Amino acid sequence: MTETEATANGITAKYYETESERILTFDNGRTTAAIAQNREGYAMLKVRPTADGDELERYYGFDMALDHAAELLGVSPHDLPVPEDAEDMGM
Repeated sequence: MTETEATANGITAKYYETESERILTFDNGRTTAAIAQNREGYAMLKVRPTADGDELERYYGFDMALDHAAELLGVSPHDLPVPEDAEDMGM
C-alpha cells in the first residue's frame, strides 16, 4: 500500500488504497474525516468520520465531499490539503 501525504493549515491529509477502496483522510489534531471511493473510481464518494467509520453521506462530486469533510473538521474546504494522487476522486 502506497501512501501519499500533504499538510497545510494545521491539517494532515493522507491518501492510500486498500484492496477495495481509495481513501483520503484528514486530521487536524482534534478530529478526523475521511472520504472513500471504490478502487475503480466509478462509485459515489462516501464521507466518514474515520477511514473505517460508518458512512455519513454519499456524494457524486469531490467538491461536495470536501465540503462535508471540512465541516466535520470545523474548517473551510479551502483549508484542506489534497495529495496529488487524490485529486481525481469523484465522478
